[in-house]
Amino acid sequence: MLNRRRFLQSIAAAAATPAVTFACRSNRSLVAPLRADPDRIIDLPQGFSYSVVSRIGNPMADGLAVPGAHDGMAAFAGDNGRVILVCNHELAPLSNYSGSYGGNYPSLPETMKSRFYDRGSDRSPALGGTTTTIYNPASRKTERQFLSLGGTEWNCDGGKTPWGSWLSCEESFGEIGVDNSDTGAGITRDKRHGYVFEVPASATELVKAVPLKDMGRFEHEAAAVHESTGIVYLTEDQWHCLFYRFIPNVPGKLQKGGRLQALGIIDEPAKNTHNWNRVDIRVNQSLDTYWIDLEDVDSDRNDLRLRGAALGAATFARCEGLAVAGDQIAFPCTIGGPARLGQVFLYKPSPYEGSAREQESPGNLTLIAEAGEKSLLKNCDNLTMAPWGDLIACEDTEDNADHCALVGIRPDGSQYLVANNAYSDSELAGVCFSLDGKTLFVNIQYPGMTVAITGPWPA
Repeated sequence: MLNRRRFLQSIAAAAATPAVTFACRSNRSLVAPLRADPDRIIDLPQGFSYSVVSRIGNPMADGLAVPGAHDGMAAFAGDNGRVILVCNHELAPLSNYSGSYGGNYPSLPETMKSRFYDRGSDRSPALGGTTTTIYNPASRKTERQFLSLGGTEWNCDGGKTPWGSWLSCEESFGEIGVDNSDTGAGITRDKRHGYVFEVPASATELVKAVPLKDMGRFEHEAAAVHESTGIVYLTEDQWHCLFYRFIPNVPGKLQKGGRLQALGIIDEPAKNTHNWNRVDIRVNQSLDTYWIDLEDVDSDRNDLRLRGAALGAATFARCEGLAVAGDQIAFPCTIGGPARLGQVFLYKPSPYEGSAREQESPGNLTLIAEAGEKSLLKNCDNLTMAPWGDLIACEDTEDNADHCALVGIRPDGSQYLVANNAYSDSELAGVCFSLDGKTLFVNIQYPGMTVAITGPWPA
């Protein structure tokens, strides 16, 4: 049984002692040093091995090619021991070199095109979305892959739901019309972007892309569901961003709408948590919270975070991944802290979360870790909870001589190296475990690959 609550209580206590919380970078190891991979894909400790699950350009069952830029991902239980992986692809509209259809778009059947979200007037269709992969751990082979969401863009992270779906988040605020900017290069958009889309893990083909507009239009990063209430927490990848929650009208039925709110700190309106120029929040400091209703959440202007801050919401330094830990939520701020090398926060919901009684016993926010120059983990991005109770985090840093790595954080706050990217200078992303805890899946984002890691994981 996952003792996730114990982990987060322990790491919060350990964070008060930086010498314990962060190991020296020269001691980057699990229980044994990493061994160099002769195939130069991923370095692992002695006794561990990997198989390639998904690779950019490989043919899929629907006649398309595997797109690149693998990002957020979740694992679901399939039939007869299979694992279903739903994976985001963080692609811009004109990334033809790594898209699933690229120059072959005109030849696609109308039955497929009609399910895309944005066809770009059939000139520059949005190339982001998700793939679904059926993986057999027994044979260590991929048995089937297909495009499951199409016509979206910059699909970064997302979140797994308790009802068996993946929430795919667009880290975009693309406008309708022709984008002639340096980055747009003549992109035609028929629809606005910046939404969350839901993909059932049970889908066997491309689903109809429907934006969940009540969940807000902004540069989404990740999502996490509070299982007992159905509330969805959301992060935003901006230098001065908000931490959001979505209270659905009907739990588990997000398409039926709901209410979007932003986190605020009681008695400290518009609290800045960055710690860039001064210490605004101390490690292990716990702050009582409240939630602020947001209006016009599907705005024409990319100012939701600014309007939320003006109403008193707390601001963060690039909120990225989310990890559900029992009834608590952990999330990193990739460039938070005095060294701008990252922070990890913990949100503990109220026992009356989302109800009229919430302020009788408010939720609270705690800064549980902050990276410095000697930290093992730098610029934490995607993260997950391991079956043995540790937090496993992906690095997304350019200042890393060993390339981006997977780093484990034990309940006492100490850290160790799980794996190292030997393939490229890319970030790692999408870390998740199979439901039986035997296989860890992770993405090498660029050019695009998923690997499955097995071995003697801790008991």
